[in-house]
Amino acid sequence: MRYRRFGKTNLRLSVFSLGTMRYLESEANAVQTLQAAIAQGINHLETAKGYGKSEEYLGAALKAGLGLPRSQLYITTKFSPTDNRSTMQRWIDESLLRLNLDYIDCLAIHGLNTWEHLDWVKRPDGCMQAVQQAVADGRVRHLGFSTHGCLELIQAAINTDLFEFVNLHYYYFFQRHDPAVELAWKKDMGVFIISPADKGGRLYTPPSTLKNLCHPLTPLHLGYRFLLSDPRITTLSLGAANPTELTEPLKVANCDEPLTPQELEILERLQVHLENVLGTDKCSQCYACLPCPENINIPEILRLRNLAVAYEMTDYGQYRYRMFENAGHWFPGVKGNRCTECGDCLPRCPEHLDIPALLQDTNQRLNGAAGRRLWE
Repeated sequence: MRYRRFGKTNLRLSVFSLGTMRYLESEANAVQTLQAAIAQGINHLETAKGYGKSEEYLGAALKAGLGLPRSQLYITTKFSPTDNRSTMQRWIDESLLRLNLDYIDCLAIHGLNTWEHLDWVKRPDGCMQAVQQAVADGRVRHLGFSTHGCLELIQAAINTDLFEFVNLHYYYFFQRHDPAVELAWKKDMGVFIISPADKGGRLYTPPSTLKNLCHPLTPLHLGYRFLLSDPRITTLSLGAANPTELTEPLKVANCDEPLTPQELEILERLQVHLENVLGTDKCSQCYACLPCPENINIPEILRLRNLAVAYEMTDYGQYRYRMFENAGHWFPGVKGNRCTECGDCLPRCPEHLDIPALLQDTNQRLNGAAGRRLWE
């Protein structure tokens, strides 16, 4: 296992962190998963108030002992943004009780996803007053935020200089947030990548086309290596539901060197294949088409179409597409079939895409039954 400095927190975190949203089968399973993770070198455990019994199970495991001194084990928990200081005070106290801890190493504002959320955080008499008091009295050591928001919002939150780390989405198949990673790195913030195997493309169950393009490596290996080779990134979330799900990801836990010639050649192969298959229908993700008067997240929908058409990542595309209109600010926007063909986006597209037709095509490919968030 490799370890990296988590920005200005100066904590040395394992390059894989155990995310505890999926180990909820039972307390016994949670304890076994935690013990297995720590035995294999993971020293950072991430939970949240909103993850069902995750904090409670982690607290029970900590009380029983996990084989690592508390001073060498780092715990992150997360709370939703609120405009109420006393609510945040209560949440911090309750989490410390559930976790059986005197202090939390890292507290993150969970889901800083909207401009209203950012306004709440910036208010001097709001929830951050409670957080800063907890930092002052030692109950919280370091403060950050997690986000599913847009690039501009993430950059604005980083530029408040209120935070020491950020948890965000950034993967080979979604590089929109590269400027946010760069800004965080320049400000010496720790960078924690959310769900690189799942949100990053469901890489643990890849389609045959993607597998063949990545051969002799696996898509999962390549996805992790793309991130681990980036010195700006501290740690990757590993959301194991049980001890066996640790095995495959941790095969690359020591592989944080620059990308090899073979890996670079495979990434080039993926890009060439994408361009050849999509041709003049390829969306280059410039985001010039926004805003849409119908609140359609055009670039994200066309990104999912790119992946489904080029790499047969239809299962992943359906998984993500079904979140539209179902996950609120966690995945904002409406589905492509809401397009009224108003034409506002057409002159803004530098590639002259027939955006209304591509939106309808994506809806036909990817629409299905509504999904739900993992902890529901």
